[in-house]
Amino acid sequence: MPAPNPHIAHTDEQLLQLMASDNRDAFTELYNRYWDKTFAVAYHRLDDELEAEEVVQEVFLSLWQRRRELKLNYTLATYLSVAVKYRVINHLDRQYRREQHLDELSFCFDETQDSTTQWLEEKELRERIEQGISQLPEKCRIVFLLSRDENKTYAEIAAELGISQKTVEAHMSKALSSLRQSLGVSVPVLILLLS
Repeated sequence: MPAPNPHIAHTDEQLLQLMASDNRDAFTELYNRYWDKTFAVAYHRLDDELEAEEVVQEVFLSLWQRRRELKLNYTLATYLSVAVKYRVINHLDRQYRREQHLDELSFCFDETQDSTTQWLEEKELRERIEQGISQLPEKCRIVFLLSRDENKTYAEIAAELGISQKTVEAHMSKALSSLRQSLGVSVPVLILLLS
């Protein structure tokens, strides 16, 4: 029978401090403490056990890799919940783009050279949009993706992330402004591109 983890009585904050000093037992305790909760969040959104496990593993791997510079503005539970949701969004986005890519390839073979050129231009534009999104600050990007990919209202995003609706609006405004500049398009065109 394995010995109990000596850090079981520590708070999350204490465990994070120990983990920053490369303490693997502290990490193991956090992993055991939050694995079920983070898995439940991922599974609820993906409805696939293996994919949910993969997402959770990625989140905890990232937590360990960033242990020395990690600075939390919220509780660890909130951080992990948001991190899982963000990873799920990325996962679904990759999956969607793979499916779209296959659809577009089959469409491309049936059409003329003009259609192929148009498809390549659209693909390049989508890649520029995704690149622009990936360069947004983390919180700004999470807010934007929750709005675009999950069609959440500002109130729902505010409640989910534990921030004010004004803060959500500020993040969205910053995201749209940044994307508008990086793509060099007007606001109406940007809205059409992102829809």
